[in-house]
Amino acid sequence: MLLVRAPPSPPPLSAATNFPANLERPLRLRGVSSSHAGVATAAAAAKPAASSLGGQKRKQVASVANPLVKHCVKLRLSAAYRRSCRRLLLVGLAPILEVCRFELDAIDYLLLMDGVEVPEALREFSGDVVHVSAAVMKKVSGMQSVDSTEAIAVMHMPNHFRDLGSHEDGDALDGLLSYPKRILVLDGIQDPGNLGTLIRSACAFKWDGVFLLPACCDPFNEKAIRAARGASLQLPIVSGTWHDLHALMTKYGMKMMAGHPESSSDASKGIYSLSKELADSLLNESLCLVLGSEGNGLSAETLQACELVNIPMEVYLHNLKKHPLMAGGHGQMTWSVAKCCKD
Repeated sequence: MLLVRAPPSPPPLSAATNFPANLERPLRLRGVSSSHAGVATAAAAAKPAASSLGGQKRKQVASVANPLVKHCVKLRLSAAYRRSCRRLLLVGLAPILEVCRFELDAIDYLLLMDGVEVPEALREFSGDVVHVSAAVMKKVSGMQSVDSTEAIAVMHMPNHFRDLGSHEDGDALDGLLSYPKRILVLDGIQDPGNLGTLIRSACAFKWDGVFLLPACCDPFNEKAIRAARGASLQLPIVSGTWHDLHALMTKYGMKMMAGHPESSSDASKGIYSLSKELADSLLNESLCLVLGSEGNGLSAETLQACELVNIPMEVYLHNLKKHPLMAGGHGQMTWSVAKCCKD
């Protein structure tokens, strides 16, 4: 992506990558004091009527009023609740199988439609398997039809996600980002599909992490997780303010650049044009690259703090011909800068 250090061929987006190790350090996050209540209530609600097969605990839930069902619905609908509980919801067998390539033990509950057997790929799962009615599956998934929704998983939020929450929590990054060279910063990205795709691109190009500024949508929104194809469970993701980002930039001596249209009138300073020479000059620098929102572009803070760079039309068209699937604003921005480092 963008300005890569030693640009190898991007790995398959579904390639397995283990979670970073040694991240057991307790975090000081907002709302953690209430995090165990919802999880404990949900666990208690699923306890009755358990049977065991192959190390899995089999349970049955038929009522939409069950506390486990209410817990799952809140996980789907509320980013604040997800962060408080440090849990997230995966809807659909395909994303669940994708995640299981990385961390099978991260799943708390596997919800299956009545009559559906545990898939072969999940035979090693030793957690709770909860068989639910069609009404419960509709309630939890939020879908009118669940003909193609046979499974839902409740899983732990990755340890390498940090919601800094306040200026005092800056040291929560210790052990997460060790002398990063490339950080993708997202400034007000509100479409979950776009956000998930950008996280996936950062992971494919082996960047060190993603920093989410305020007004970004939640990276564990159902659509964002689906678009990321498991990348949000592999790559360090930090949610914080410009104060937090400035502290990170200062600590590691990182250069700040932002993608910006050449013709835009809201830039009060000069704009660099993307070129092989510009990319080469940045190869040995630690870099934060900021991409703005779909509708509003870059925030005033970004425009003030960053050097601005645009993609000349000839570069855009050159890479569009080579990689038509990368067409479109943010995807083309990330791909074009990466290609400049390689070609």
